[in-house]
Amino acid sequence: MDLTTGEALGEAGVVERAGWLTTLVGEMVEGLVSAHWTQADLAQLASGVDRFGVALPSQAWMALRRLGWGSVAPEGVYVSDRVARMVQEQAGRVLRSAWWRAQLADAVLATWPADPDRRTTQEWEALRAALPDGSGAVASSVLKARTRQIAAHRARHDSLPAGLTECEDVPRVGGQVLLAAVDRRMAVLERCDQDPVRYAVLTVRLPVRPDPMTRTDWHPVRLRFRLPPHVPAAAVLCPPTLRIRQGRLLLDVPYAHPVPKTEKSGHRVAVAFDWGLNTLFTGGRLHLSDEAQPRVVTERRPLFFRADGVLAKTDRLRVQGEHLHTRITALDTLTASRTARGLPPDPWVRGKLSVLEAERERVGRKRSRLNAHLARAAARFMVDHARAAGASVIYLEDLRDMEARGRGRTLNTRLSQTVRGAIVTHARHQAAVHGIAVVIVPPRGTSKYCPRCLTAFRHHRAPDDPRPGWAWASCPNTACGYSTGRDQAAWQRIGARGLTHQHATCPDRTSGTYVIRGVIEALDRASAVHPQTPDRTKSGPTTRRPVPGKRRRVPAPPDTPTPAPAGTTGPGGKRPAGRLPTHPTRRSQRWPRQQGPTTIGTPTRPPRPSGARLGAGFHRHAHTTPTRRQRWPWPSPPPGPSRTPGMTQETQAN
Repeated sequence: MDLTTGEALGEAGVVERAGWLTTLVGEMVEGLVSAHWTQADLAQLASGVDRFGVALPSQAWMALRRLGWGSVAPEGVYVSDRVARMVQEQAGRVLRSAWWRAQLADAVLATWPADPDRRTTQEWEALRAALPDGSGAVASSVLKARTRQIAAHRARHDSLPAGLTECEDVPRVGGQVLLAAVDRRMAVLERCDQDPVRYAVLTVRLPVRPDPMTRTDWHPVRLRFRLPPHVPAAAVLCPPTLRIRQGRLLLDVPYAHPVPKTEKSGHRVAVAFDWGLNTLFTGGRLHLSDEAQPRVVTERRPLFFRADGVLAKTDRLRVQGEHLHTRITALDTLTASRTARGLPPDPWVRGKLSVLEAERERVGRKRSRLNAHLARAAARFMVDHARAAGASVIYLEDLRDMEARGRGRTLNTRLSQTVRGAIVTHARHQAAVHGIAVVIVPPRGTSKYCPRCLTAFRHHRAPDDPRPGWAWASCPNTACGYSTGRDQAAWQRIGARGLTHQHATCPDRTSGTYVIRGVIEALDRASAVHPQTPDRTKSGPTTRRPVPGKRRRVPAPPDTPTPAPAGTTGPGGKRPAGRLPTHPTRRSQRWPRQQGPTTIGTPTRPPRPSGARLGAGFHRHAHTTPTRRQRWPWPSPPPGPSRTPGMTQETQAN
């Protein structure tokens, strides 16, 4: 609703005005980022001090104003100071996040290897030492991707770049509006008076035209929207972020509410999970025993989260997206060749390109939606099992460098495009509500050694799977002889390593999670997992279990009279109350055979009861039924003229 004119805006009207605002803010942000996309400006913003040596504030828009980096509105367009503040906030966040990538690029350039495709051990050590955050904070996959980026720039220009700003284009800023950088004169968010639990009201100033000329072209608009069901009633709502997607206005509303504090150490019960490819992860419960020298004890109840159908569908969508990308690239090359020769673009090719690009976007949205649902479901699975087990910590392995060496690019693509990072993020947020910590453990050697005796495993194919592979692990130690799947052995090693290295847990500044960066060999060699012996103490009578395939008889009540023998009827011809019908099991007890000799030939028909129609077939006696030998088929009619219409079956037989 427009509070200035009193006009009731529909969904289309609100989306149109919000779209004008996001477009205007996006253009101004791109101009500000492009003006300061240099190595010197990135370093100055990341230094944390201005030109006079005074510390910069934490808010991005205030830091940019202290440095004198202002935003410029398009010519003839009026924007308030609060709109400029939103532009500076978003641009400052983009530039600050680029400084971390710039530091990685500088470290790679300073230790450029002789062969970019394969570094030696000494070259890896030199690169790790040049990193700003230490050797264990950056994944190897990130460093390899940065190396390939610089190598591609050298192949195009025959020289190494001076920094990140030369080998990387200006970042593209998505269409969004950060209302967290403004005050209440620009946007106000509060709960609805009629239903404060399920609804909230946002009042924000939006332009009434694409190019607002004066201040009067900005009107306050009141939006009433429904809150998600997982938002607590006592949560404090924070200013949202406006986004336009597929013709709809989306509000990203953060909220804050008190939660129990998670602890880095002091855990006695934990659950651990190992990542997989087809089985997304496998895990179980572990705990420390109450002894002078605590031991890691595990239960023999593993947990499996299988999402084969969803993973197969996302893989099919990935292949479909790659095929569409290949066709679009071929058509773009054809269009570029026609343009180079001075020919106009082919209308058929342009129409085909528009159709393929729309299909590629649709496939991408479908993949994103499936991955989002899968990440939430997997995180909920972890947290629910941790709560059921009474655990205070969840241990996960750090598989940012997960690669299938020697297995080809297809498998590596499947591994790299899984949603492990999103699962960890959702698990951290859901576990924090219940005071459960999420700790990342180094994965080195978790699938290599036996969790019980720490002997190197022998990997081979699974006994119940004829396909070749290395999914099964057997311990060569004759005193141990432990044999299980690789994933089941790995989660036990992950949990044991996490429980024995609790003192080494530290928070990660980039992700906000708890991590264990290094492993102490002495503690790791002593972290053997002991299986828990089930309690078989006799505390009562043994419960009789029903035999499969055998019918259980329902005992009759004590006051029930004895049923009449077979072939007779009880009083009134009814079954006693509370008694279920019993069916004879032996063949001789089913129906009594007809007494007397059996005549070979045409069977004699029993007398037809009164009122029965002709041609109804055999009629049973009151207590007898013809045996199988007596059930003769009707004799075929004698050769001759055809049947007379209306003649009954009995007349034909006679």
